[in-house]
Amino acid sequence: MPLFEVETNAHIIITWADDEPAARKVVASAYPSDNIIRLTKRPRDTWVISKAALGLSDSREACDVARDCLAKAAGDKVHAIRLYMHETGTDLERARKIIESNMVMGW
Repeated sequence: MPLFEVETNAHIIITWADDEPAARKVVASAYPSDNIIRLTKRPRDTWVISKAALGLSDSREACDVARDCLAKAAGDKVHAIRLYMHETGTDLERARKIIESNMVMGW
């Protein structure tokens, strides 16, 4: 089944679908108020996000701590960032990147 990348006014969605109309239907079902800006059939059947590009080169430990902070914060991003800063001693910008990246990865 092909992999589609769909950019809307509010999200970037990666989904498998039989064809372009089916991918549009997935987006309409999940995010009915979003407008599709771009829909691209990916040339391969996988999607990769570089952790280094997100600034997570030492990511295993960072991800474990970030996911723990997100769980403790019940998904509240701001609270999770504060917890992460407290637990690791990292600065605000790095804590924000790590927490947001883990939210995107489906903590």
